[in-house]
Amino acid sequence: MQPIFATQQNIMRIVVSATEIQKEEWLQKPMAAGNELVFINGLNTETDHDKADVFFDLDFNENSPTFFKTDKPVFVNAVISVLDELPSNYIRINAWSGFLKRDITEVAAAEINKPFVALVMQALNCKYILAPDEPGMIAARTISMIINEAYFALGDEVSTKAEIDIAMKLGTNYPYGPFEWSEKIGLEKIYFLLKKLSEKNERYAIAPLLQEEALKKI
Repeated sequence: MQPIFATQQNIMRIVVSATEIQKEEWLQKPMAAGNELVFINGLNTETDHDKADVFFDLDFNENSPTFFKTDKPVFVNAVISVLDELPSNYIRINAWSGFLKRDITEVAAAEINKPFVALVMQALNCKYILAPDEPGMIAARTISMIINEAYFALGDEVSTKAEIDIAMKLGTNYPYGPFEWSEKIGLEKIYFLLKKLSEKNERYAIAPLLQEEALKKI
């Protein structure tokens, strides 16, 4: 397989497909200045693709995926899908709401694409961690389990959503409580991630109340 990205330049033209919320979170990241940044609505939108160095598809729909045809690298918000389910030039990142603006970005990439990840992230001055190519990577899988356990507790009438959120924030110093996280991310995304994980490991079995609420949103 040939490298998908061979430029050695430090300044890049970056095309980003994002919602307004994702754009706002992206711009909160402490990234390097000087790169040409173009935000668009959907990678199928007419734009000057040939002059772009790299693409970020943050508004990627994993339940109904549309793949952007290019030989250049595409960093895609594919938290649930693994690399075997994506084109070879696609690189997974965790860009779920609340995660995108973090100082460190989770990335899952094939071995041949890891040098390009380093090149792009260096140009952006963006810290990253190479996560295992598994559904949920690290942080999303962990948060989804916390949200699932919170729904088990809610179903057992241990406490209310508001009280559980407050207890988790005060007790663990999390920025959001589990139910706040689920609203921010989208409960249906949590559901689909847990569903995929539970196919191979029963410890990810979905809380009945979470499933009930998620299915109402789908």
